[in-house]
Amino acid sequence: MALNTRCNVFCFSLFFYLLAIASAQLSSDFYATSCSSALSTIKSAVKSAVSKERRMGASLLRLHFHDCFVNGCDASVLLDDTSSFTGEKSAAANVNSLRGFDVIDDIKSQLETDCPGIVSCADILAVAARDSVVALGGSSWTVGLGRRDSTTASKDAATTDIPSPQLDLSDLITAFSNKGFTTKEMVVLSGAHTTGQAKCQFFRGRIYNETNIDSDFATSTQSNCPSTDGDSNLSPLDVTTNVLFDNSYFKNLVNKKGLLHSDQQLFSGGSTDSQVTTYSTSSSSFYADFSSAMVKMGNLSLLTGSSGQIRTNCRAGKSNSKGDGEGNSKRSDESVL
Repeated sequence: MALNTRCNVFCFSLFFYLLAIASAQLSSDFYATSCSSALSTIKSAVKSAVSKERRMGASLLRLHFHDCFVNGCDASVLLDDTSSFTGEKSAAANVNSLRGFDVIDDIKSQLETDCPGIVSCADILAVAARDSVVALGGSSWTVGLGRRDSTTASKDAATTDIPSPQLDLSDLITAFSNKGFTTKEMVVLSGAHTTGQAKCQFFRGRIYNETNIDSDFATSTQSNCPSTDGDSNLSPLDVTTNVLFDNSYFKNLVNKKGLLHSDQQLFSGGSTDSQVTTYSTSSSSFYADFSSAMVKMGNLSLLTGSSGQIRTNCRAGKSNSKGDGEGNSKRSDESVL
């Protein structure tokens, strides 16, 4: 066996070994004694926020995704910039795009009143994502709890790690594989685009220049996305049932009605066509696989035990938090600006 091959096998084995250890440290009843109101408080706040604005469900789900894909599920995406670092909010994939910070702030404020210093912002994000999907009519899953929060964030890492809506299929597969996901898991996680909206600037090239697109869909979408203006104009990622969490996203792909280039790449004569077809015809398969993939995503590169901290304000780290020294050594390789 070649040296590089042995290294790849070892590295992937080590990755999943560490993932298994981190997962084992989480528990669905982590706050049963220390903050018994935690889950009900989060659920109530999410339900209220989504009832006021259905789009908020997609926004909270996206917050969790953008957090976990950058150095793990540690709530680093919530940190405001400081004199020490430029955080993830400033990255191109996030700036003027991520939403729902105020909902997380409200949840954290309630929990700090009920049980101060107990519930991490990272756990709030994970539970809020699950509750958002449920509020929009989707499936549920058991969220392991016990994550701790990072003290730093990295604009560079967010810029590098968050998949672009312009990626081709091979690059999407690589981007998710780099985080330990299979191609099938990449496809099912992309199904989160069954809810939410995107800005014109991210799909203009597709609706004006691509051929693998339904002509009527392209024309109707162009009415809200001029060829030279309206960058911030919004269109639904799922043109059929844009505020529901269902399998219509995959049906749209089969009918060449994917809004983003990266969406339609999943059904464009490539290796993932069959998986898209399966999900387009079986909502139960989509729900089951999505739930499993979300559990896996929620376990990426966790801070647990004495590592990290429990922030009292999700937007700012505490310099004197337990674990701020040696416990945060896993963050030493971050590219912090």
